Amino acid sequence: MKVMQSDSLLIAAPTKAGEAFMAQVKLAGMPFIALTNNKPNKRRLEAQGVEHIIQVDTLEPWATNMPDCPIGNVILFEESLPLSCRYLQICRRWTSKPIYVVTQSVNPRLIYKGLGADYVIYSKNGDVRFLLGSPGFH
Repeated sequence: MKVMQSDSLLIAAPTKAGEAFMAQVKLAGMPFIALTNNKPNKRRLEAQGVEHIIQVDTLEPWATNMPDCPIGNVILFEESLPLSCRYLQICRRWTSKPIYVVTQSVNPRLIYKGLGADYVIYSKNGDVRFLLGSPGFH
């Protein structure tokens, strides 16, 4: 992976909505890094043209090393509560910038907040393109 100079947006997009958001970020020309926890997803991201990918071991979240590049905002699209919680545990150590969790369930809001999420966005369709125009989101 090439080292990026400025803070990069980190996106975990295991859902269709997450993939669509990642495509929007790419179209906007924003630097980003994709986050995954397995080789099949990494290969799928590579096939989609994603240049920067971090693969982490979510079974050992505390064994994951800091990335080589500075991480800015983080956006996690919820596929499952346990996976999102592990991603949060890993990513919170990597950045002091906001972490957003996009969920289709209203129940885990306090869990995510307790693990370090700054914003928990409830969305039935996962469309959070509005974030791209938000001040401080990059």
